[in-house]
Amino acid sequence: MDGGHVNAGTAGDQAGFILTVEKSRRLVKIVIISDIHGNLEALSALQGKFDELWVLGDLVNYGPNPGEVVDFVKANASVVIRGNHDHAIGFNKDPHSSSPFREMAQAMQEYTSSILTESQKQFLRDLPLTVDRELPGMKVSLCHAVPSDPLFAYCPPDSPRWQGELELAKANILLVGHTHLAFDRQFGERRVVNPGSVGQPKTGTPEACYAVWDDGKIELRSFEYPFEKTIRKIDALPIPAGVKASLSDVLRNGGLLRE
Repeated sequence: MDGGHVNAGTAGDQAGFILTVEKSRRLVKIVIISDIHGNLEALSALQGKFDELWVLGDLVNYGPNPGEVVDFVKANASVVIRGNHDHAIGFNKDPHSSSPFREMAQAMQEYTSSILTESQKQFLRDLPLTVDRELPGMKVSLCHAVPSDPLFAYCPPDSPRWQGELELAKANILLVGHTHLAFDRQFGERRVVNPGSVGQPKTGTPEACYAVWDDGKIELRSFEYPFEKTIRKIDALPIPAGVKASLSDVLRNGGLLRE
């Protein structure tokens, strides 16, 4: 059957074509993204044809377009997980950000909370902490951080902790986000994959990160997007100048230089 065109933009933003979602009986391709953080430009620059869109949390905070991102994900994603920033906005809680990002998170949490509708916040509150999916011959487990602490635990790519987390998930493949660092690690017959961050990468480059699952093969990918447009939006926000500068540095440099 023909796929439907999906547009992440609004008339004001004029965001372009993003995905064609193919409707078929057989699952062929899945696009996996995480940590969008209200970055509409990055989301709008992601293009391709996929059967399903899986989102591993943190739709909001840090970026200037949280409402548009929430609406797009709500309308188009097959699986969505609650991240620590979604939890913070939905329930008015501390996101437990790392020290270098704490001031940014607080300022943007106030802004994000002020512009999201109650319906959008309810959507964030209703998101599950974990999801298990059965695909042919395998079980896939999804969470934002780690199965033992789905919202907050920071587990870097080279951590020995992943072995135990895989056993806890009882999954062939564990999909996670949270660190904004893309990686793919194999543990015997099991695997942990982090697609990285599409909206606030911390890889030393401004390129947005994601993953594609094509008939059992997972590939980490990245792409350029007009981050200066996102920065101009940030500059126009009613937040402290120092926060604007830090948020802009993260987008331009792929992380804070002083981290």
